[in-house]
Amino acid sequence: MNQILFIGNLGTGEIIIIALVVLLLFGGKKIPELMKGIGKGVKSFKDGMNDIEKEINSEPEKKTEDTAK
Repeated sequence: MNQILFIGNLGTGEIIIIALVVLLLFGGKKIPELMKGIGKGVKSFKDGMNDIEKEINSEPEKKTEDTAK
């Protein structure tokens, strides 16, 4: 399992090589669109996580209100 998660061991040289390969594959014009899509996805994920957290935190309050009646 630890061999799969090798991302923590990347150095500067490896990151530069990966960036160059991405640039070659997608081209200079498509990269901003790709990053915009990734940003929207991350924002949507965070919003979903916040909604779930609010839902979890509000449930005990609802239960105590229902038992008080």
